[in-house]
Amino acid sequence: MTDAATDATTDAATDEVAADVEAHRINRAMMDRDLASAALGMVVERDDPGHAVVSMRVRDDMTNGFHITHGGLVFTLADTAFAIACNEDDNVTVAAGADITFLKSTVAGQTLTATAVRRARSGRTGLYDVTVVDDHGDTVAEFRGRSISTNRPFTAPIA
Repeated sequence: MTDAATDATTDAATDEVAADVEAHRINRAMMDRDLASAALGMVVERDDPGHAVVSMRVRDDMTNGFHITHGGLVFTLADTAFAIACNEDDNVTVAAGADITFLKSTVAGQTLTATAVRRARSGRTGLYDVTVVDDHGDTVAEFRGRSISTNRPFTAPIA
């Protein structure tokens, strides 16, 4: 490899690391402001660009009239992982749409984990899949989110 090629590879790697650091900073700031996720006790396990893992322990007040986890809260957990995964740069990215398929019910006391993965990103739009599993690793729900990046820059507090 020539010196120029090595320099180009090093520059690209440095740019990628810088972008990852910026995405982590933005996601941490976004989650610090996310009062809904905090109130539900969500914990961010991983926040890499295009990939996020978020967990939530199901409380008694998160169950419906059948004493199973309310589907809206399973959706909210998946949506939070999706939000973290799709906010990959300094522009605010929001949901353009999402749908969910519920596959298994859960109850209070169980911990749910949502893993979001980018499937495609082109221009201002993206497609992300989120799998929600219970504490046994059984799939609880599959969520597909469609994102759109705005022209609005994310204004995070400077650390």
